[in-house]
Amino acid sequence: MTRQRTDRPGTGGGTRRINGPLLARLIGAAPVERPYYLAIARSVSGLVLDGRVPTHTRLPAERDLAAALGVSRNTVTAAYAWLRDHRFLDSRQGAGSWTVLPDTGAKGPTSFAPTTEHIDLGVAAPPAVDGLREASFHASEQLAAHTGGIGYYPYGLPELRHAIARRYVERGLPTTPEQIFVTNGAQQAITMAVELLVQQGDDVLVESPTYPHALDALRRGGARIRTTGATPQGWDMDYLVDAFRQWRPATAYMVPDFQNPTGALMDDDERRVLVREARRAGSHLIVDESVAELAIDSGDLPTPVAAHDTDGRVLTVGSVAKLLWGGLRVGWIRTTPPMVDRLMAVRQRFDLAGSVHDQLMATHLLADVLRIRAERSRQLRRNRDALLEALRERLPSWRPSVPAGGLVVWVSLPQPVATALAETSGRHGVHPAAGPVFGSDGTLERYLRLSYTQPPEVLADAVDRLAAAYDETLDHPAQPRGRLYV
Repeated sequence: MTRQRTDRPGTGGGTRRINGPLLARLIGAAPVERPYYLAIARSVSGLVLDGRVPTHTRLPAERDLAAALGVSRNTVTAAYAWLRDHRFLDSRQGAGSWTVLPDTGAKGPTSFAPTTEHIDLGVAAPPAVDGLREASFHASEQLAAHTGGIGYYPYGLPELRHAIARRYVERGLPTTPEQIFVTNGAQQAITMAVELLVQQGDDVLVESPTYPHALDALRRGGARIRTTGATPQGWDMDYLVDAFRQWRPATAYMVPDFQNPTGALMDDDERRVLVREARRAGSHLIVDESVAELAIDSGDLPTPVAAHDTDGRVLTVGSVAKLLWGGLRVGWIRTTPPMVDRLMAVRQRFDLAGSVHDQLMATHLLADVLRIRAERSRQLRRNRDALLEALRERLPSWRPSVPAGGLVVWVSLPQPVATALAETSGRHGVHPAAGPVFGSDGTLERYLRLSYTQPPEVLADAVDRLAAAYDETLDHPAQPRGRLYV
């Protein structure tokens, strides 16, 4: 497959285009603010800042957008002029206009630095489930059966591969142990999948916002990152379809289960469309199911995305870290047996195998997964509701999502001060995750990600500290530095 690539907007396949009707739908209903041009301009700039319209997207011609919005061309001309004046739009004679992002001087995140000295709302890592110690004792007893060998299981411990495959069958996806490749956690699984599928200069489609460590893996692999918007309300599927058809990405990285960080859940019809469009575009899909088992609210869950796959283009990443404990470094990739063999070749550039003891523990605990899921769900529901109640009381102007599962709340702020607020919060003994950490190009300054993995009393204290930090930020914005989060 031949893909056009160019780094210069307006010169070919490197710039995404959005047509008038689609942009009009993203802008929304007829503006009530006067003058109309300012309402349109602010709507477009908000879409850019939120990452729903990526930077370097070519906007429709003025007459096309005017027709789609039902306004005069002069109104759209004035809106585009405002966007250019405020550095959200760049233009070239004969090449059109495309979105850009004003340079705020903020520095991007540089390192992962979870803290034990403050209340850390940035790291989405729950405590260990009940039964972990007993699982360790059980694994130690079983270890004797393995010590006669060399201790390397490059594809994963056979009994663990069986347990993981059985869990997929229970979730409605026929799977054999030969389709499971065990890794040292989900992050290694993502990195290995990127190493296998992505070549220097490949277009890769991701959601905006998305998991920052996946973005890092793609950047290290030389990918050209293309984005499609995700919100707590879900995915704009027309826009997602358009992204596949315009970019024809080599690979797409998607989080359809309680999406990190928005918490959105993709339904079965949307999953079917996702796989269909990947097939038409010739794209592989890396589907991150790290929190798929963490449903909080009742209701039937959709089947895994790979249930709609007919030709082996979906690589499903899973992990026990969020369900069981982050200290248990066991993850996996579900794919076809031939792809498992290809992953084995990639693995040798990373390590030789995983811990037998950890894999034995995971096997033992997965046998009790329904009880563990119910226990984790009760804990997370209690914590989520406590965090939301504290936010309503102390920070009523903030607009948090109400996720049906996962580990985090995605909060919309009244002002674009997320990075400055995250910096100021450190002086108040609390660490939230600033929205730009989850974007590919400095967008999302109106958002915070807050995890609810800690007890209600700790979360209430954290929100009190956030409220004090927010007041200080509005008066004296901090100089941003940035961190990375899980």
